[in-house]
Amino acid sequence: MVERRFADDLEASAEQADQINRINEEEGVRWLYSFLSADKRKTYCLYEAPFADAIRRAAERAGLPADSIVEVTGVVLPDGSRARIPEEVAAD
Repeated sequence: MVERRFADDLEASAEQADQINRINEEEGVRWLYSFLSADKRKTYCLYEAPFADAIRRAAERAGLPADSIVEVTGVVLPDGSRARIPEEVAAD
């Protein structure tokens, strides 16, 4: 999970997303989805990557901040139960 802080409101186009996805692919990173804060200045993005440095490299190449990267290995469901992220997903 990557937390990003932006100086200005985030306005992303399909063209920008395509460029980011091409860079990610070259670094072995897959962008799953992002949550955007109400003020459009912060995102929380979920990625699949072999290691955090691959995400950092992709972010740097794309000109994106990567203020905090946290490895997640499991999911807590609304009923309180836990699910582990399958190894084949975590290793992609």
